[in-house]
Amino acid sequence: MASLANQIAGNLRCPPLTNSNMSKPFSNKHGFRHHRSSPIVSAVVVNNAQTRERQKLKNLFDEAYERCRIAPMQGVSFTVDDFHSALDKYDFNAELGTKVKGTVFCTDANGALVDITAKSSAYLPVQEASIHRIKHVHEAGIVPGVREEFIIIGENEADDSLILSLKSIQYGLAWERCRQLQAEDVVIKGKIVGANKGGVVALVEGLRGFVPFSQMSTKSEAEELLEKELPLKFVEVDEEQSRLVLSNRKAMADSQAQLGIGSVVTGTVQSLKPYGAFIDIGGINGLLHVSQISHDRVSDIATVLQPGDTLKVMILSHDRERGRVSLSTKKLEPTPGDMIRNPKLVFEKAEEMAQTFRQRIAQAEAMARADMLRFQPESGLTLSSDGILGPLTSDLPEEGLDLSDLPPAEES
Repeated sequence: MASLANQIAGNLRCPPLTNSNMSKPFSNKHGFRHHRSSPIVSAVVVNNAQTRERQKLKNLFDEAYERCRIAPMQGVSFTVDDFHSALDKYDFNAELGTKVKGTVFCTDANGALVDITAKSSAYLPVQEASIHRIKHVHEAGIVPGVREEFIIIGENEADDSLILSLKSIQYGLAWERCRQLQAEDVVIKGKIVGANKGGVVALVEGLRGFVPFSQMSTKSEAEELLEKELPLKFVEVDEEQSRLVLSNRKAMADSQAQLGIGSVVTGTVQSLKPYGAFIDIGGINGLLHVSQISHDRVSDIATVLQPGDTLKVMILSHDRERGRVSLSTKKLEPTPGDMIRNPKLVFEKAEEMAQTFRQRIAQAEAMARADMLRFQPESGLTLSSDGILGPLTSDLPEEGLDLSDLPPAEES
C-alpha cells in the first residue's frame, strides 16, 4: 500500500512555477475552456488609483508643512496682535471687589448662574441679588438673558466658581443717593421697620436709618409707628461708619412752613368721625369738618369719603402752637354740591378755585386796610385803586381849585 501511494503521488507532482512558465501563452490543445483574466486587471487598476490619490494627498501635506515651516502667517488675516487682543478681551481680574459684566443663563430657588466668560460659571446667591429682602431672584428682575454688572465677593472652593453680588453695588448707589438728598435738603418718606430704647429705625433708599426720639415730632409710641411712613430729613450720612441719622422734626417744620392759607395740598383720609374726617397731609393730621366738605348738607360722611381715599384739600387755617390744621373741600367746588355729585371735577379744578379764593381774600384784606387808613390819615399812607399801599398824595392841581363857579349850597 505504501508503494502504491508513493507511485500515485509521484505521478501527480506538479512542476514548479517559473517566470518562463508564467510568460508562455496558455495552450488550449487539451480542450479546456479559456477564461479571461479581466477581473485581475481591474483589481490592479483600482489599486493604482488609490495609490495615486494617496500620493496626491501626501504631496499636499508636504507642501502645507513646508509653507508652515517657512512662512506660517502667509495668507492669514488673523495676526498675532489680533490674537493677543482677543485674549485681553476675554481675560479679567478675578480678585475680590472686582466688577465684571455677565449674562444670566439659569436660575433656581437659591440664586442664578451667570456667564462672565471665565473658565467656569459664576453664581449669584439670592441674598446677594437685591438690597431688599426677596425670596427668589425673579423678584429682583434676574431672569435668563439679563446682562448686569456684578462684583466678585468670594470663591467656591468646591468647583473654583466665583460668587457674585448685586447688593454690594446697590448699597454704594444708595449711599450716593442719600448724600445727594442731604445736599439738596429735601424731605423724603421713610418706612418705620423697627424700634429700640433710643428711637426708631426707618427704611430709606433701601438703607436702614436711625431716627432718635429727640428728632420725632409725634408723641406716639414706637410700636404704633411700625409699618407707617413718616416725612424725614437727613441729619448725618456717613458711609464709612455706616451711620445714617434722620429727623422727623426738621421735616415737619419744613412741611408746616409750606402750609399757607389758601394753598392746595394732597392728603389721604385716615379716619372718619361724626364731626368730620382726619386727613394726613405729609405727616400732619388736618381736620376736614363736615361743614367744610360741601356747600350741600352732608348727613353721612361715609357716603362721600372712605379711609384710604386720596383727595385735594385747601388749607383754611393753621395753628402752629396747637398743631391744628383746618381743611376744606367746599371752597374748591366749582358749583355747590360738586363734592357730593362729582368729586373728580372738584380735584381737577382745585388749583383754579383756590386761586379765585386767594384773590377774594386779597381783595378783602385790601378793603380792610383801606378802611383802616381812612380813619388814620396821620399815618401818611394810602391805598391806591390797585390795592397797593403807598404814601399819601394830593389829587389837587398845582394851581388849586376855582370855587367861583360852584353853586351856593341850598338849605334843606
